[in-house]
Amino acid sequence: MRGEMSRHEMQGALDLRHEDHFRAAYLVPALLARVIEMTIPDKPRSSKQRYRITPLGEYVLRKNRGGDN
Repeated sequence: MRGEMSRHEMQGALDLRHEDHFRAAYLVPALLARVIEMTIPDKPRSSKQRYRITPLGEYVLRKNRGGDN
């Protein structure tokens, strides 16, 4: 993830075509795990909704890359 991204941008970056599958298998689990967050949490269905990585998500990425012991 780079900066703030829409659902469509994230889905494209992962080269996934099916919106329902993307939501169920990737987006919702990432939100529940709190590794990404909505930029407009009060309006989850907004056309302007974007997602960004959280500090926890940054930590997980660093740990998986071997940058944090």
